Amino acid sequence: MKRKRLGEIFRDEGLISEEQLQAALEKQKTEKGLRIGEVLVAMGAVTAEDVAQAIWQQRQIPYVDLDNYALDPKVIELVPEKIARAYLALPIFKIGNALTVAMADPLNVIAVDDLRSKTGCEIETVISTEEKIVRCLENYYRMDESITQLIGDVARGESEGGAAKGGDDASVDTEAPMIKLANLIIQQAVRDGASDVHIEPTEDDVKVRYRIDGVLQEIKKIPKTLHEAIASRFKVWAEIDIAKKRTAQDGRFFAGADGKQIEVRLSTFPTIYGENLVMRILDPTATILELKTLGLPPAIFDPYIKLVKATQGMVLVTGPTGSGKTTTLYATLDTVRDPALNIITIEDPVEYRLEGIRQTQVNPQGGVTFATGLRAIVRQDPDVIMVGEIRDLETAQMAVRASLTGHVVFSTLHTNDAPGSITRLLDIGVEPFLISSGVTGVLAQRLARTVCRSCKEPYVPSEEDLEQFGIAERAKGRTFFRGRGCQGCRFSGYRGRVGIYELLLVTDPIRDLINQRSSDTDIRKAALKTGDLRTLYRDGLEKAVKGVTTLEEISRIVHLKGE
Repeated sequence: MKRKRLGEIFRDEGLISEEQLQAALEKQKTEKGLRIGEVLVAMGAVTAEDVAQAIWQQRQIPYVDLDNYALDPKVIELVPEKIARAYLALPIFKIGNALTVAMADPLNVIAVDDLRSKTGCEIETVISTEEKIVRCLENYYRMDESITQLIGDVARGESEGGAAKGGDDASVDTEAPMIKLANLIIQQAVRDGASDVHIEPTEDDVKVRYRIDGVLQEIKKIPKTLHEAIASRFKVWAEIDIAKKRTAQDGRFFAGADGKQIEVRLSTFPTIYGENLVMRILDPTATILELKTLGLPPAIFDPYIKLVKATQGMVLVTGPTGSGKTTTLYATLDTVRDPALNIITIEDPVEYRLEGIRQTQVNPQGGVTFATGLRAIVRQDPDVIMVGEIRDLETAQMAVRASLTGHVVFSTLHTNDAPGSITRLLDIGVEPFLISSGVTGVLAQRLARTVCRSCKEPYVPSEEDLEQFGIAERAKGRTFFRGRGCQGCRFSGYRGRVGIYELLLVTDPIRDLINQRSSDTDIRKAALKTGDLRTLYRDGLEKAVKGVTTLEEISRIVHLKGE
């Protein structure tokens, strides 16, 4: 049987008309070297996906949708990056000596022969679109080629003109690629959605790690000989002393990434192997998330809204560093924002700018602390006050007193759970009667990684696992979900994060316990009994049961405590 031509397949499938086909054939005659599929895509008559599907039908070459395919980095590494990019070829799996490669043009016999020669494997081809193959290659190789090239440039500069020292003493030959390397590290971090960049010297090399979805991931290793140069480059940008290498320093700078200005806060710390650098990535232009999108369940969302929209009272948001407290506070401010209200904040630092809200930043050198800033704010006729963090007795007392005099006050504390915030205030010296009268509620939170949607798959946990989480009867035989790992989630099985929440309502029974200086354990037990506390663990388990996250992730971030 005669094989159909691609154009005929498109026409017979109703994707193009006979007139479009003839027009494409005429265009192909004038633009030699183009295939009919490429011409039709350029005309906008079909998509690259349509072409891949048609080749599958014509040549019986399987089509693979790489967006929903789990790939193994070890298999990808079998093909050198330059070869993969040149031929738009992505190795996807290997069985025995047979390597299956997704290609945009699987009919390119020269490419197939070259792949066979480079890998020593028999090559079996499947087809995918150029766009998806390029995206996968970018995702996997990311900085490797550019950094490797830049490292080579820097090394050559060193051998020709001495080691780069950064600043005015650095050689021009070394400085230029070092600037590019530093820029690339920041730009890639922004593209990958990293919150922090770590430059970590070891005995033999320097690790570059990104914190993505709350977990550190190693991105690249840099030769130890370049550590001083890269550290100096970031310190120059942050305008801190490059000569001080045995003292911790802090600074900040702005960098361009994806067409916007990103604020980077740099912290240096001396170690036995050299200066450790950590950079926090802040996007002042980022869109503030709405409170309803953060993952608060209705049983917490509804009473929390009542608390924050009251006419007075203090609402605390608590949790460890990196638990999303700032995001929740900004979303809360966005929720209560109203032209009729005077809302003022004192923050360290101001991470996002909110229209219609007067924001100021702590500046110890200028005499502006949380306490002094709050003292000035209460004289500015505020309706709502946000204090970035309660760190001392003076700030705590002023914040609570403000909440008793017709103001709504939001702030944060670093405690593990909601009841712990009450005892923390007691411990730093706030009188019980002030806490019981001023504090109306405490929201504790964590951030849990969510199951990757691209590689999400069902599974049934063992009875032992369910027993460990105390839900053996409730969830026996129930289907849960986990990610098997794909390029979209970097084979972690997780992509994105969701909040896990705990809300303590300060009702009369809780106020009585506060006035008695009761422990957080007693407050927790009483609140569970009266229904005034919905716990982190309960919210986490419910999200795991719904397939939003996993039992393992909840176990990692939340501890069972007095349920």
